[in-house]
Amino acid sequence: MPSDVTPEQFQHLATRTDILEREVEGEKMVTRHILEQSRRNGDDLAGVKTRLDGVETRLDGVETRLDRVENKLDGLTSSIPRIVGDVVREAFREERERKG
Repeated sequence: MPSDVTPEQFQHLATRTDILEREVEGEKMVTRHILEQSRRNGDDLAGVKTRLDGVETRLDGVETRLDRVENKLDGLTSSIPRIVGDVVREAFREERERKG
């Protein structure tokens, strides 16, 4: 019964209730802080993602250009023996005509 509670017990219960209320308020503050940081970090992450998308697009363009350069080098590599042969034959022909 409520009348069976002594003033000391009531004071002890009131003190514990005050402590609990402060802890709950502290938890609310921490929760609000975490929520605010999450929102802020979410905005930062969205900005990073947007910039990263731009970088990926540019890298795709660089990759395409490098593929074209690679194809041209492959073509040149396969053409060099023919080019050198043509130049050497022409030089020999000119040399023969000059001597002959």
